[in-house]
Amino acid sequence: MAQQNSSCHYNEPMSFFYNKSGGDDKWDSAQLILVQVVGSLFCCFILVSNAMVIAAVVTNKRFHYPFYYLLANLAASDFLAGIAYVYLMFNTGPVSRKLTVRGYFIRQGLLDISLSASLANLLVIALERYISVMNWKVHSNLTKRRVTLLIVLVWAISIFMGAVPSLGWNCICDLDRCSQLAPIFSRSYLIFWSVSNLVVFLVMVAIYMRIYTYVKKKTSVLTPHTSGSINRKRTPIKLIKTVMVVLGAFVFCWTPGLVVLLLDGLNCQSCNVMKLKRWLLLLAVLNSVMNPCIYSYKDEEMWTTFKNLMRCIGNGTRRQRSTKANSRPLSSGQDTVNSQPPSEEMKSDDQGILKA
Repeated sequence: MAQQNSSCHYNEPMSFFYNKSGGDDKWDSAQLILVQVVGSLFCCFILVSNAMVIAAVVTNKRFHYPFYYLLANLAASDFLAGIAYVYLMFNTGPVSRKLTVRGYFIRQGLLDISLSASLANLLVIALERYISVMNWKVHSNLTKRRVTLLIVLVWAISIFMGAVPSLGWNCICDLDRCSQLAPIFSRSYLIFWSVSNLVVFLVMVAIYMRIYTYVKKKTSVLTPHTSGSINRKRTPIKLIKTVMVVLGAFVFCWTPGLVVLLLDGLNCQSCNVMKLKRWLLLLAVLNSVMNPCIYSYKDEEMWTTFKNLMRCIGNGTRRQRSTKANSRPLSSGQDTVNSQPPSEEMKSDDQGILKA
């Protein structure tokens, strides 16, 4: 046991692991500034827009259904992703070599939790859409209690997945198994992580293909018999299209990164995975930017609620400014210029009021 503990390197800085793994994380200063500026703009939009999605679902009673509760939870995972990206961008490049092992686990853990939460939310939403469409209903019959349990389960699984490397599945005690992209993560963990996520992608695509074929068949059967009432049934189709676009954006933005992680886990020496790392990061950030845009573009009610929220915020800001202006004490110059002695008419009016 003493020999095993002596071979572990928990007290070493991250530069030690970068040198041992052969992962060259050197950034050109221009590239680093570009990534930080663009990433910061993305993150500001992510935080504001996803907060508005959550506020829209909370304030609008038309969104008080299981689908929109899960959509708000997806926005919460994107909000966490924005926080994780901010922390990552300003702790990368030369700074990443100065991090401690614990600091690196926190940096990567935040990203892993947000990705796991987004993926788990999309899977739960796919199952909810499947249940509702198979019953040919706009919304499923899930109770608020079950939806709450699903949300708690999503975050419990996500936190566990993000904590797995720090719980022991790492290479701190066996440097030969270290990866290049994450120099204290074991290559076997990267294989497990990337393959499991890609399998979930395929499962969700299969679910939506099944939903699409069922809806198409059902619509073709109902159209000759119900010409007017079929428009009433188009709402579940719209929700399906919204989620399918969200899923497509997620797969487009995350699949390249997962493939690169898989290649690194397989110890591909000729793949040059380090050069792709920084650009795949921006692609992943772009996914959290796209989701609120998809919600507002595909759902007119969501866009209307966004405009109402922005109008309320604007009115509240103007009201606050006017209140501050009215309560601000006048300066001496304003007193001498604006203050005038009361006229005889005003005095007589005041006396009349007092008598009354």
